[in-house]
Amino acid sequence: MSRRHPGRGRLTVAALLTALLTLPAALLAQGPAHAADYRYWSFWQRGEGSSDGAWVYATQGPSIARPDDGDVEGFRFAVSANSGSAEKPRGAADFDAICADTPAKDGQKRVALVVDFGTPDDAPGGEQPPKRRTACARVDSDGTTADALAAVAKPLRYNSSALLCAISGYPKQGCGEQVSGKESGGKGDKSESAKDGDGDGGPSVGLLAGVAAIVALGAAAVWQARRRRG
Repeated sequence: MSRRHPGRGRLTVAALLTALLTLPAALLAQGPAHAADYRYWSFWQRGEGSSDGAWVYATQGPSIARPDDGDVEGFRFAVSANSGSAEKPRGAADFDAICADTPAKDGQKRVALVVDFGTPDDAPGGEQPPKRRTACARVDSDGTTADALAAVAKPLRYNSSALLCAISGYPKQGCGEQVSGKESGGKGDKSESAKDGDGDGGPSVGLLAGVAAIVALGAAAVWQARRRRG
């Protein structure tokens, strides 16, 4: 007949209680799995010295950037989290082709623009994106990309922070708003449960259920240990 070891039972209970206290805290400390997505106009420039038309995400806003004569600038409307995941303007982007019918002029410069309004999946509800277009803008030699865009793609819309919200009136509303996973075709980090109040940084329903299971397991272990001692 084997002998029971009360000390072993106490150690088991203590270990379970430790896990009971620490595991939920570790789970609650976990951050969101994905970055949030936003719907906005991104600004692109042809890579310096690039012969294949590679786009480079602009490091300055269009109201600050001052392109040279012969440069190609692009805009793309899409849903993305940051510059690393942003969609580039589609289609050809050749200066000679875009500005073939716009001769050079003293005191001015020509800037080829590519405006890609994006896909229906990225469009705000109820809106249909216009077709991609190109245009050759001729502006003063010290003009900005915003000046060039205003010359060929009005009306433009900016917010109070000088963020470009609309080109040629598209979209009609909104400006860099965060979108849910459902709206962005699964790109966003907001799930349906987040819409119900779990997206404010608090624990999700699944996490709370896991914590409840751990609590139940710990309570059962304590009860079992007391029963054995009895």
